[in-house]
Amino acid sequence: MFSPVICESMNSIIATYSAGFALCAALIVVIGAQNLFVLRQGLLRTHVGAVAAFCIAADASLIALGVSGVAAFLKTMPQLTNVLSLGGAAFLAWYAFQAFRRMRHGEAMAVEAGRTQSLGQVLTTLAGFTFLNPHVYLDTVLLMGTAGATHPAPMRPFFIAGAASASACWFLMLAYGARLLTPIFARPVSWRVLDAIVGVTMLAMACMLVFNMAH
Repeated sequence: MFSPVICESMNSIIATYSAGFALCAALIVVIGAQNLFVLRQGLLRTHVGAVAAFCIAADASLIALGVSGVAAFLKTMPQLTNVLSLGGAAFLAWYAFQAFRRMRHGEAMAVEAGRTQSLGQVLTTLAGFTFLNPHVYLDTVLLMGTAGATHPAPMRPFFIAGAASASACWFLMLAYGARLLTPIFARPVSWRVLDAIVGVTMLAMACMLVFNMAH
């Protein structure tokens, strides 16, 4: 039998871990630029493990930074959000153009086509989606960080662990589960539709960033 003190401590750990997992899961399961890129790499079956690992490590690092106090610091620098918004909008617009170009000219219509990109190129693009997106800092650093900081200091690592676990589950499922859609994407028209969705989504997000910054 465990003592009441140990039971209470275990309950606190489980509750804090679950809070981090639930909050991260609620924020991460959306159709965004990063998720669409991960899905596309999963369909192409290129550098899938590295892509998933990068996203998981980035999320865990940003959440840990937020919980450690960076969230409070960022609240005092609203101008930083404007800088990130401009950079993010330019990056998203560029990628939207690339997606529309692929759709028009029929590039990357086969699974094998994705192997022409090096690991460095893939991770550089992924880094842009991850760190040039202001919503990453608003959701992952500020919101997650503020929520995690409300827990007692000894419990905060368990909050971070829970959030990182949710991130790991999502990106591994997205990256490796994408291959289940391979029969659908054996047809060129499917790649055209995906690139159209990617292009429209990226362009809409770029416009939204600029609009929000202006208002």
